[in-house]
Amino acid sequence: MSNLLSRRVALLGEPNHLSLLTQCLHGIERECLRVDSDGQLALTPHPKALGSALTHPQITTDYSEALLEFITPALADPASTLASLEQTHRYTYSKLGGEYLWSQSMPCALPAEEVIPIARYGDSHIGKLKYVYRQGLALRYGKTMQCIAGIHYNFSLPDQLWPLLQSLDSCNQCAQDYQSVSYIAMIRNFRRYSWLLMYLFGASPALDVGFMRGRPHSLQQLDADTLYLPYATSLRMSDLGYQSHAQAELTPCYNDLASYTDSLRQAVGTPYLPYVEIGTRNANGDWLQLNTNILQIENEYYSSIRPKRVTYSGERPIQALVARGVQYIEVRCLDINPFLPMGINLEQAQFLDAFLLYCALQESPALDHDECMACTENFLKVVKEGRRPGLHLQRKGAQVELKAWANQLLDEIQQMADLLDRSHGGVSHSQALQAQREKVADVRLTPSAQVLEQLQGESFAQFALRQSKLHADYFNRQPLSPEQNAELEQTSADSLREQAEIEANQEGDFDTFVATYQASILGHDEPLSS
Repeated sequence: MSNLLSRRVALLGEPNHLSLLTQCLHGIERECLRVDSDGQLALTPHPKALGSALTHPQITTDYSEALLEFITPALADPASTLASLEQTHRYTYSKLGGEYLWSQSMPCALPAEEVIPIARYGDSHIGKLKYVYRQGLALRYGKTMQCIAGIHYNFSLPDQLWPLLQSLDSCNQCAQDYQSVSYIAMIRNFRRYSWLLMYLFGASPALDVGFMRGRPHSLQQLDADTLYLPYATSLRMSDLGYQSHAQAELTPCYNDLASYTDSLRQAVGTPYLPYVEIGTRNANGDWLQLNTNILQIENEYYSSIRPKRVTYSGERPIQALVARGVQYIEVRCLDINPFLPMGINLEQAQFLDAFLLYCALQESPALDHDECMACTENFLKVVKEGRRPGLHLQRKGAQVELKAWANQLLDEIQQMADLLDRSHGGVSHSQALQAQREKVADVRLTPSAQVLEQLQGESFAQFALRQSKLHADYFNRQPLSPEQNAELEQTSADSLREQAEIEANQEGDFDTFVATYQASILGHDEPLSS
């Protein structure tokens, strides 16, 4: 371990500090497509029984009306976070009426682009804005690409931990700035080492043949209906032939919060000629996209991790970061594991905690251009060929074998697992890490290898539907208790009522609302109310 990492681990391991690590917060967002009994994309509206996609705190939609998103509260125990996610799955299945939740990150066989339904959020200004934004995504990237699903893992260290580290570092910054600087340093280390997560948890080495829509690609034919790459771990996180030329120059390397927010603010305010040529409205005056800039809003920037801050009503994410600093990080590169009913389990969450703690406590020098490029290249190399025997990555200008570097990292992360186990009691974090060591030793144990093993006898779509139905049986076998069901029924009803109130009480017209919303990131306007 580095000297700084050793000192930080020793500090947090002191008896009067050890309990702090039980106060980390964990939240999960799980996306999944609704499909019919034949594995075709559901073209039905978002079930009203699930409440309002605009205002429900736990059940919403992402890009498509058929792309559900489940959101947990942020809880100290990841087992509690997963229990909340499981409860939401069980409730949803009780309302699906014969539909299924797709078990994979890569989508089912999709209908023609124009048939894929964009998510609807009602008649309020904010609901319409969310719809127009998604229309813009369809124009810019195509609807097919927006039907990919994943898992986002939100993680924060306790507020009381930062003053301890700041004192150890003898840093005289204000507390908010120190915390933000530390989270940005954590993100830099995540960029350095996240290729390891792709090897360990990537679960999308194959996809339905129709996904590419006839575009040129380098994928191989596994069977008549399935494309794949033989050593891929996560085609979801590869370019798949879809590259955003508009975002090509937008590559924040997270050397400080200000440069990150400034780069996104600039992208939201800079026109991009191909989008300018499309315009914001069609000949009938109907909205096509929110603006003609590189990004319509900051969340359009695709990244494997984001610095985050809980926003106030109507507040932009960048406004919140600038005003109050980084509060937590959002890991966005995790595939849905098709062998797990919720796509993620406690073992994975506990390893992620150790990995993220390592990223937070390890030294994290600024990324220069060459290292920034190497981080990107390592990540893309592993998602496309991470299981290739003898694969080498770049580290400090030299080639290093993936397996050797992975074992070195796991040896250092072991110290974090031990620290977390001492804090929580038990050995579950070390056991979770041992399971990852076994995947490095035997590539056949990785989810991506296990998926390809299943595809020796059936197509991607057949395997995915089979797993979807197995997961449905799992959730339906154990219905919610009457109390749990009543609570979720009430939440759904409250969300519908809240949406109706927003629609009834809004003022002004939609055009003015959009203009104010756009101006809020470019100037210093007060956050607008939804």
